[in-house]
Amino acid sequence: MIKLYPFLTYAGTLPFIFCATCLISGVDVIPILGDTEKVLSVYGLVIASFIAGAHWGQHIIVNDGLWSQSLAILSNAIAVLLWFGFLLLSFKILWSIFAAAFIVLLIIDYRLFQMDVITLHYFQTRILVSCIVINSFIITGIAS
Repeated sequence: MIKLYPFLTYAGTLPFIFCATCLISGVDVIPILGDTEKVLSVYGLVIASFIAGAHWGQHIIVNDGLWSQSLAILSNAIAVLLWFGFLLLSFKILWSIFAAAFIVLLIIDYRLFQMDVITLHYFQTRILVSCIVINSFIITGIAS
């Protein structure tokens, strides 16, 4: 049986790459979608919240009481802080917050891998995808 998650995960990087390419090329508005920075910010918020939500779900199967509780709180805190950042900060600051959030989410995945909650293949996929996303935010930060 072919695993679907790697395909979906890598496909999920395409909007990050597309928006970074647009901003480097000086395309400030994407037809139909709107302001390129806003499109990237909204998509980053959705994906980071999705990953944080997955971590929240994983806290249920983690048997370490303190880490389980910390994971539940941390996953919610990341989503809420990114939402506030989206609402209150300019893109010139927000891109670095998103890059940092994706690094923290990857660190959480590393801890989950160490605890055998996620597989090596999934963790390797997350590393590559996180590198693409983080680099996309860095590129857009430089371009903006």
